[in-house]
Amino acid sequence: MGSILGTMGCSSSVADRKSENVIRAAILIQKWYRFTMARLEMRRRYSLSIFQSIEYADEQDQLQLSNFFTFMLDHCTHPEADSQIFTSPSAPQVVDEDFSLKEFEKKIAVPDSYYGPRLSFPLTVEDANALLHAFRNEQLLHARYVLQLLSETRRVLKEMPNITHLSTSYSKEITVCGDLHGNLDDLLLIFYKNGLPSEQNPYVFNGDFVDRGKNSMEILIILFAFLLIYPNDLHLNRGNHEDYIMNLRYGFTKEVSKKYKDHWKQILSLLRDVFSWLPLATIIDSKVLILHGGISDTTDLDFLNALERNKILDILWSDPRSQNGCTPNKCRGGGCYFGPDVTAKLFERYNLKMLIRSHEFKPEGYEISHDGKVITIFSASNYYEEGSNRGAYIKLNPELTPRFVQYQVSKLTRRQNLRERVGTIESSALKSLREKIYAHRSELISAFAQYDTNGTGRISVNDWAAAMESVLQLELPWRMLRSQLAQMNPDGEVDFMSCFYDLKMGQPIKEAQPALAETLCRYRKDLEIIFNIIDKDHSGLISLEEFSQTWRLFTSHLGIDIQDDSIDKLVLSIDYNKDGHIDFNEFLEAFHVVHRLEKKATS
Repeated sequence: MGSILGTMGCSSSVADRKSENVIRAAILIQKWYRFTMARLEMRRRYSLSIFQSIEYADEQDQLQLSNFFTFMLDHCTHPEADSQIFTSPSAPQVVDEDFSLKEFEKKIAVPDSYYGPRLSFPLTVEDANALLHAFRNEQLLHARYVLQLLSETRRVLKEMPNITHLSTSYSKEITVCGDLHGNLDDLLLIFYKNGLPSEQNPYVFNGDFVDRGKNSMEILIILFAFLLIYPNDLHLNRGNHEDYIMNLRYGFTKEVSKKYKDHWKQILSLLRDVFSWLPLATIIDSKVLILHGGISDTTDLDFLNALERNKILDILWSDPRSQNGCTPNKCRGGGCYFGPDVTAKLFERYNLKMLIRSHEFKPEGYEISHDGKVITIFSASNYYEEGSNRGAYIKLNPELTPRFVQYQVSKLTRRQNLRERVGTIESSALKSLREKIYAHRSELISAFAQYDTNGTGRISVNDWAAAMESVLQLELPWRMLRSQLAQMNPDGEVDFMSCFYDLKMGQPIKEAQPALAETLCRYRKDLEIIFNIIDKDHSGLISLEEFSQTWRLFTSHLGIDIQDDSIDKLVLSIDYNKDGHIDFNEFLEAFHVVHRLEKKATS
């Protein structure tokens, strides 16, 4: 009996030990899982921070470029010439308002070989459905119908006030969408989940329909078509990207010129006018203010309603922040940061309950701030990279209680696990950051040298991080990013020149001195925009005189110290056929950053 009990006791203790081991293993696995997930989330967050910091720095450059255009207009007129090298991009020649739909029919023929939608005006729901079907199948709408649609849209928009007033009493819910940025798949997914616009299903689209994505034109056509069909049920607010200069930098101008090779100038000219007539804000039930960017401590809705629509900045560029007050938005270079007190003051003055704005990337597609009074809605999923973020839209019921619907267009992400998705996002973010670093190579080397008093080529991590931030001013966690950007020696010091090891200039031109090459690399995007404006016939060629004069004005305006003879020698060296003209796209391509490892992998 005793032996039986002993055996049973032994079995019990073995079972207990096994149970304890299982529990220990489960705890270890849980700890490992939590640690792994935390590291992945950390990598995802810093990658998104990199993308956003570079985006805002780029917007600063863009606003600086707008200032340069004004400067250039004051310096570019040749008294002896009949024309100017540079004409104002903000005051283009617009398609005549008296140009009727019939005249477009007379002047632009649609060949029998065209199998896309054939629109007749006034538009019907069937026309809108035909457009949706065509764009799902990657068809283009013929230029004649595009121009007719834009002409009709301008006519309708001109009759609208600056601020649109809506009421939920006419429908159960109103849907509010944020930035789409040329992502047609997001718009199609919203319509699939939420239904097409109609009298029973009204929408407000809160600006930034275009740029960055590849289908900005299709998004505009769909939204304008529904606007013409349901002018009281589909509402559009203007965003900061509904702007000619922004479109030059962020892709929409190039998209239109590629898709409509024969009529792109007419289309862009008419679009500039259409953009200028887009309403600035929407108010629902006198309680909910919807506008693209935000407000400032000087926002006056009565003044806004009477304002000329093309003279605005704060409401298109501003961002909320948690601190009280209103300060210049230095990250973007335009608009302001507005705090909870600024929101509260505006709400009290106009008896408002909620501010819905867009303009800002949010990983989950939306964000609530200022004690629930301010909502940011962002509808472009995968904005920076496949899998980088969700999109979202808001449903507002008659009680004005917001309901958020999130989504994400999935292509590659369906086949990738979380680690792979984060890896893709991180790799793309670091690539962009390394290019930014290389474009500021000389400044960074000088900053590093201030800490390297003995000329060893090595400095502490803290000093390296301080130098990076002092030059790039991206407000990034540099200490955390160090392992991805620079090598460390066994003593714990950073080899600061290793920041540049895996990068080089695209196709080196021997006549380009290092300082000049770096300057051209850094301002390549700005110069491309300027040269495209000068290149009125879209040939890709500009004269040596135009190039040199533009370059001197550009460097003078920005305070860049480059000797004139160095750029003159460089320009002469790339006039290969000696006809006095250069292919500026080919020239600028020589000054982009190449990642050495990627080049080896693809060769």
